[in-house]
Amino acid sequence: MKNYTNHYINGQWVKAQSGKVFEVHDSTTEEVFATVPQGTKAEAEQAVLAARAAFDSWSQLPVETRCGYIDKIVQGLKDRTDEMGTAIAREVGMPIKLAKMIQVGGPVFNWGNAAKVARRFVWEEQVGNSLVVREPIGVVGCITPWNFPLNQITLKVAPALAAGCTVVLKPSEIAPINAMILAEIIHDSGLPAGVFNLVNGTGPEVGEVLAGHPEVDMVSFTGSTRAGKRVGELAAQSIKRVALELGGKSASVILEDADLAAAVKGSVSACMLNSGQTCSAHTRMLVPESRYEEAKALAQTAIAKLTLGPSLDENTRLGPLVSAAQRDRVVHFIEQGIQEGAEVVAGGPQKPPFDKGYFVQPTILRVKAADTLAKEEIFGPVLVIVTYKDEQEAIRIANDSIYGLGGGVWSADQDHAIAVARRIRTGQVDINGSPFNSNAPFGGYKQSGNGRENGKFGFEEFLEFKAMQLPVPAKA
Repeated sequence: MKNYTNHYINGQWVKAQSGKVFEVHDSTTEEVFATVPQGTKAEAEQAVLAARAAFDSWSQLPVETRCGYIDKIVQGLKDRTDEMGTAIAREVGMPIKLAKMIQVGGPVFNWGNAAKVARRFVWEEQVGNSLVVREPIGVVGCITPWNFPLNQITLKVAPALAAGCTVVLKPSEIAPINAMILAEIIHDSGLPAGVFNLVNGTGPEVGEVLAGHPEVDMVSFTGSTRAGKRVGELAAQSIKRVALELGGKSASVILEDADLAAAVKGSVSACMLNSGQTCSAHTRMLVPESRYEEAKALAQTAIAKLTLGPSLDENTRLGPLVSAAQRDRVVHFIEQGIQEGAEVVAGGPQKPPFDKGYFVQPTILRVKAADTLAKEEIFGPVLVIVTYKDEQEAIRIANDSIYGLGGGVWSADQDHAIAVARRIRTGQVDINGSPFNSNAPFGGYKQSGNGRENGKFGFEEFLEFKAMQLPVPAKA
C-alpha cells in the first residue's frame, strides 16, 4: 500500500499538518490501496501565496520556455503510462485497456496540445490605434472530479501553465493517486517553484479557499451542479473569473430515417463508457414510438455484449463504479424508476454475481419524459429510453432539461441531422456517432456550466485582453 504524507507546495513536498488521511479504495476489491493527506485551509492558503509569488516571473518567460517544461511533462506521462493507467483503473473502475488509452492517452495528447496551441497563438494585434494584447489571467485555482481525474486536471492545468498562469490544484479526494503521480512528474520536469501546487482536501476545507481567496484570479471547477453553484457564490465575492463544467442529462435523438441498428448501438456505447460515470454521457435515448420494439431488441443485444468484470482484467468491457456510495446511489435510482412504472428492458437493481466490488448491472429502462430518471443525472450504467410521436416532440424532450452539455442526432440525411442539432440547446452534439474532437470546444449551456475546455478555446479561458491606445499620427 502506498501512503502519501505530503502536499506539493512551492516546488517542495511539504509534510501535511492535519494527521488525517483519505483512504483510496480499489473499486474492484474494495481494499484500501493508498492514502493521501487531508489538507487544511492554512495549507491551501500557503499554496495560493506560493502561486502568487511565482506568477510575475513565470508569466514573463518566453512562451517557448514555458512550453519546454510542458514537453518534459508529456514525456514523463508517457514513461509512466502503465503506472498511471493502473492507478486510475483501480480508483475509478474503468477497465485497464480503456484506462490507458483514454484516461492517460487523452491527457498525454492534451498536455502536448496545450503547448502546440500556445506556440501558434496570436498574442497581440493592431486594431486601429490600439495594440491589443492577450495576457495570462494570474493565479488559477483548479478543482477537479474523480471520473476522468487526470484528463480534467490536464484540461485546466496544462493550458493555464502554457498561458503563463500559476496554479493551485485540489484533485478529487476519491481518486487522488493519479494527481500525486502527475505532481511527481511535474517536479521532475524542473518547473520553477510555486508555478504548480497541489493540496489534497475536501471541498469545504480546501476547495472553498481556492474559490474565495482574493489572491486567486480565476477558479476552474468540474463537478456537480450543486457544488458548482457554491463555487460561483464564493468566487463572486472577489469578482474572479469562473469556469464551470457541471452535470448533464444528454439526449441521443434517433430520427425516423436513422440507421436504427447503428444508432442504438452507438447510443448504448455513448451512455456506458466508464460505467456511465461521464458528465456528457448520452443517458437518454429518444426513439420514434413506431420503432420502439425494434429499438428495444437492438438495445438488449448491444448491452448484453458489455461484460462486467474486474477493472484490471484485460477482457473486461465494463468495470465497477468508483465507490460504495456511488453504487448505492445508482441502485436507488433504478429502484425509484421501477417504482414510478418504468419498463425494465435490461439489467435492474439486482446485485451482480461478484463477492466484492462496486458493481451495478448495466441497465436500460423505458420511462416517460416527465419521470425522475429522465430528468436526474444518475452517473452510472443506466440508459433510459423515451419515445416520441414526431420530430418537434423529440426536440422538445431533448431540450426539456436543466442541463445542456452533450447529445447526439442520428439520421440518414446528415444535413437534416445538423438542422435538428442546431435546435438542441447543448454545448456539443455528435452527428451519427462521430468521434470526439479534442480541439473543439467542450462545455455546457444552462446548468451544465459556463466556459469551454479543449484546444484554443480552453486556452483562451486563461487569458485577459489589454488594449494599449497609441498616438494617432498627425495628418500632413
